[in-house]
Amino acid sequence: MTYGSAPKGEYRKQTIPVGSLNVANAFGLYDMQGNVWEWCADQWHGNYEGAPTDGSAWIDEVSERNENKNDNQTRMLRGGSWLDNPRDCRSACRLINANPDGRSYYVGFRVVVSAART
Repeated sequence: MTYGSAPKGEYRKQTIPVGSLNVANAFGLYDMQGNVWEWCADQWHGNYEGAPTDGSAWIDEVSERNENKNDNQTRMLRGGSWLDNPRDCRSACRLINANPDGRSYYVGFRVVVSAART
């Protein structure tokens, strides 16, 4: 199965080491979609109302006033995994992760290190 008019690729039936496909996106990032669902720092929200506009993680304080009433346990996953249909293997695809303490062979995370400022 493919997404849109994209060519059909090889179905590997498992995760692969990041960079194995030797193709980076415009930001120099490898394998952002389709390897594993990537666990994000952002908490899950049902829509984008009130989301930060500066690129920072969307993390709410737990309080009775909070309309989202996020318990800080539900996080967002993005990018799809090798186990999903191609339409789910894109950064715009979101999934709620209600069990952050659980383990899965199709969910992971990406370590990010910011460059030193000069």
